[in-house]
Amino acid sequence: MPVSQNNLKEKKIDFNAILDKVRVFAPATVANMICGFDILGFAVDEPGDEVKMYRVAEPGVRIRSIVGDGGRLPLDADRNTVSACVKMLLNDLGILQDIGVEIELIKHMPIGSGLGSSSASTVAGLFAINAILGNPLTKDDLMPYCVEGERLACGHGHADNVAPALIGGITLVRGGSDLDIVKIPVPKELYAGIVFPQVDVPTRDARQLIKEKVLLKDAVTQWGNIAGLVAGLFQEDYELISRSMHDVIIEPSRAILIPEFYAMKEIALSNGALSFGISGSGPSVVAVSKGREVAELVTTKIQEHLTASGIESFKYVSPVNVEGPKVLSFND
Repeated sequence: MPVSQNNLKEKKIDFNAILDKVRVFAPATVANMICGFDILGFAVDEPGDEVKMYRVAEPGVRIRSIVGDGGRLPLDADRNTVSACVKMLLNDLGILQDIGVEIELIKHMPIGSGLGSSSASTVAGLFAINAILGNPLTKDDLMPYCVEGERLACGHGHADNVAPALIGGITLVRGGSDLDIVKIPVPKELYAGIVFPQVDVPTRDARQLIKEKVLLKDAVTQWGNIAGLVAGLFQEDYELISRSMHDVIIEPSRAILIPEFYAMKEIALSNGALSFGISGSGPSVVAVSKGREVAELVTTKIQEHLTASGIESFKYVSPVNVEGPKVLSFND
């Protein structure tokens, strides 16, 4: 789908259909898919972030509370990406002065995990306000605001996290200012084994390590790997997927920020993973596997290695989440 800023003021909002409250979950994501820097990503079942949104009498958008961020995120509605994007959307709809909402943000994954923490929060907020309004907007309508949330969060409006978080599944991002989001088929046995070491790798620092120029031979290798990966996904060819998921450009620079990275990679590949690499900007790492059993084995062995090295970690094993965000019951 092409991503463009539509004239949302043409959308008709039925104020009689507005809900009093809604609770939304949006999934974590694995950006880059190892070889597809800034253009590929997929969603997982866990972890993810939650937003509870309430309609209130006083017009405007406010943050009621944030849980799970360790006090790091701003409560100021103009500085928090969730509320700022909701305000932007309501303003473009022409109803910012006509409706009031308050937001509770529940962070289930740490900031700076490499799992699209800011993306999940922003997507959950935008999906929630659309649900509050009676779902007048499509995901295509919401996408530009999700991308803007990434710009606010890290200074770079890329869609490799927000696209799979919003749409679900595996997504390919084409273009810069004229984005196309392409949904890629998900092989039914594709699993992600994610390990999040308890070390700090800020996204901005990780980006600064990336070289501005690369050798032509490395670029050609990377292009071939990306094309091979996409072809392997369409054909459900796990061997081609495995041969293609190698990063010769970004990983060598970023791996130095992640303790025990190459030891973890050896553990993953020697225990049956199709591929292994950095999730987003790290420090989370991902073992892409055929079947849950391999993913469970790999993540367990990696955790054991990290524990022996004095590094605490969390692990998540998940198929690719093809649904994206979803409305939850307040009674769960």
